[in-house]
Amino acid sequence: MAEKLAQTFGYECISRDILVEASEQFNIPEIKLVRAIHDAPSVFGRFTYGKERYIAYIRAALLAHVQKDNVVYHGLAGHFFLQGVPHVLKVRIIADMEDRVSEEMKRENISAEKARHILKKDDEERRKWSLHLYGHDTQDASLYDLVLHIQTMTVDDAVKVVLNAVQLLCYQTTPESQMILD
Repeated sequence: MAEKLAQTFGYECISRDILVEASEQFNIPEIKLVRAIHDAPSVFGRFTYGKERYIAYIRAALLAHVQKDNVVYHGLAGHFFLQGVPHVLKVRIIADMEDRVSEEMKRENISAEKARHILKKDDEERRKWSLHLYGHDTQDASLYDLVLHIQTMTVDDAVKVVLNAVQLLCYQTTPESQMILD
């Protein structure tokens, strides 16, 4: 969906490449950045200074793109990194667990049981991560401008909804909203 949106608008589409860029720019192994943005805090409670620094590097790499405007970012934590930027439309796409299980089974060639276990574990890791770092559950709808449940909606339908939303005046870049990013 993100690629289709970017293509329709002629926007840059970014995701995992942010991790690669941050890794190269700050000379940090990519795996450390992946762990920092994905893994929940340990039982000992706190993120290390290193993990917080790695998250700041990822945020800096994302902001470098967003400052140029006209970007579609699909990946973890973008809605946290871009909080308070009024012209950025923050969208959450949700699907039923069974649909997600089916997709995971196809993508990873695994059983339904294993796929369900992985998805539940990933969901819980993301929830713990966001609660610890930002004090919000990732499922909190107030973090997003738009939440789409795609059970019956096609990708094309979802793209149309987002395209309509992004054209609203409140999501247009203004000098004031751009200053927040600069």
